[in-house]
Amino acid sequence: MSMKRTNVYADLEDLAIIKEAARRRGVSEAEIIREGIHLAAMANRTWDEPLFSRTFEGTGRTPTRSDVRVADAVRREAGGEPAA
Repeated sequence: MSMKRTNVYADLEDLAIIKEAARRRGVSEAEIIREGIHLAAMANRTWDEPLFSRTFEGTGRTPTRSDVRVADAVRREAGGEPAA
């Protein structure tokens, strides 16, 4: 992964927390900061397509225990693995 150097301003209290976390985990303070930047970037990312792009047929209700047992039995008869 290529990286680019940048400067940021941070609260002294946050920097103290980062320093302690880095010491406790045995990693550099820069690694803690990079992880934080990555988490913030991912939390604010927008996706071009929906997470679930398939449409599933169904009744629109939560399946009952009986529904699941029937579906597992049908799957076993067809030679497939039961749902986890």
